[in-house]
Amino acid sequence: MPNTKALWYFWRVLYDFHTHTFHSDGILSPIELIRRAFVKGYSAIAITDHVALGSLDRVIKEISDDCALARTYWNILAIPGVELTHLPRQAIPEVAKKAKEMGAWLVVVHGETSIEPVEKGTNLAAVQSPYVDILAHPGLITFEEATLAAQSGVFIELTARRGHSAANAHVARISQEAKARLLVNSDAHGENDLLTPDLVETIIRQSKLGAQQHEQILNRNPLLLIERVNRSSLRSG
Repeated sequence: MPNTKALWYFWRVLYDFHTHTFHSDGILSPIELIRRAFVKGYSAIAITDHVALGSLDRVIKEISDDCALARTYWNILAIPGVELTHLPRQAIPEVAKKAKEMGAWLVVVHGETSIEPVEKGTNLAAVQSPYVDILAHPGLITFEEATLAAQSGVFIELTARRGHSAANAHVARISQEAKARLLVNSDAHGENDLLTPDLVETIIRQSKLGAQQHEQILNRNPLLLIERVNRSSLRSG
């Protein structure tokens, strides 16, 4: 039997590494989204607005300033990041590298979700890049792609976002077989999209993952990613 008291604790430590603000298609400013996440009990939140090459400099600078302000005054790890969205697959390694050089602590790639016309080969390009941290909502990810993610240390997302989440059970199964690390993220575009303990539990249950995976996905994997984020922050600082 799992330790239910321990699981209660892990479910209530909320980490979220994929959210959006009005710098792309979200509705809140970065500082307001961070504040609302903090009030809801988050320990860490990454602001990862959609970008391509032309918007990197502006978005990273503005998000970084608000994340720094939040970290100074509130007990929350506010992480400046980006989501590379609908890029040509050949450009992903170059733009991911440039994002890190410009000060992004975290790089997410918008994966091959079945509900959007993402270019085929995006998943593969993402998991092969040393500058990519998370492959978001990867749709019908292959075993080869998940194996490469495991080898390169790219985390794979189980998403709370409607539509994208239809493939969660497939993503979980393939990632477990390949020993790739999974995370639960909200892909929030506003306050009502933010994670709650009950929502996280539902995502894991619907992904057909057992209780033995809960601690790994909800505690150990986020802490591993935070260790990497901290190293990125030292390099960019």
